[in-house]
Amino acid sequence: MDSSMNQPFFPKEPRTTLFAVEQVVTELAQVRKAWRAAQQRSNEPGGRELPSRDALTKIINDLRGALFPMRLGPPELRQESEDFYVGHTLDTVLHSLLGQVRLELSYAARYQHPTGPELQDEAVRLVQKFALALPEIRRLLDQDVIAAFQGDPAARSVDEVLLCYPGVLAMIHHRIAHVLYNLGVPLLARIVAEISHGQTGIDIHPGASIGAGLFIDHGTGVVIGETTIIGERVRIYQAVTLGAKRFPTDDEGKVQKGLARHPIVEDEVIIYAGATVLGRVRLGKGAVIGGNVWITHDVAPGANVSQATLRHEHTD
Repeated sequence: MDSSMNQPFFPKEPRTTLFAVEQVVTELAQVRKAWRAAQQRSNEPGGRELPSRDALTKIINDLRGALFPMRLGPPELRQESEDFYVGHTLDTVLHSLLGQVRLELSYAARYQHPTGPELQDEAVRLVQKFALALPEIRRLLDQDVIAAFQGDPAARSVDEVLLCYPGVLAMIHHRIAHVLYNLGVPLLARIVAEISHGQTGIDIHPGASIGAGLFIDHGTGVVIGETTIIGERVRIYQAVTLGAKRFPTDDEGKVQKGLARHPIVEDEVIIYAGATVLGRVRLGKGAVIGGNVWITHDVAPGANVSQATLRHEHTD
């Protein structure tokens, strides 16, 4: 029997004709052109304008290895080669980061304020500052790891915590993203945060200020807003929201940005699963917020807020 009889049939015409690819390409070009015109973007030939999520994913993965070489570095690494690996990795990573910083600064210069000849020097200066912040990032992360180990009776070692816990991974990304945010490259910072968000289900805005020793247990569904301030040795469980209560608008009806609209959480607060805390409220030192409660007012230091206490306050 002719083997060709068993082969699937395909039309003889070119694939571009079969799927109208040329037409789709033309129409997509028209849509892009209309978008760029509406957003006052250039249609001139040129290279990439925006930072790359793929490039930043690799940068962050390599930074994790440089921060924790014997646990998050390459599997064949030996301790006697640790410093060489860290030095080589950082040299490569920081040059890659420089390229991404340059892209964001160029983008901002083009669309937000006039460009200047000092852009390259500014990019170098920012990456130099970022590099010098890495030891402090590591010190903060060490305290986050210890907090997770001490806070979870199921944790058998600090190494298990670092290798396995999504809350620790989220904090590695956040500590890096927060430095980038404060250095003035918020787009890079947001991309770094969203990479972690996609991997862990924990959504921490890079603008949030978080003290040492934060433990996010389980973590899925946690949301921490941009202007949140969290003290030291705080514990947060899954599905907790530290969000905004309202979004004020200006005279034109546009949402005002940059206002302090998220909670302040003082040292040693515990927030159990499903709790929602909205607005610029303050949770006092050592307060315990029970599961599934809704908080829109200040909580006194040491207070214990549960659904039962809230129902009691409501009926009084």
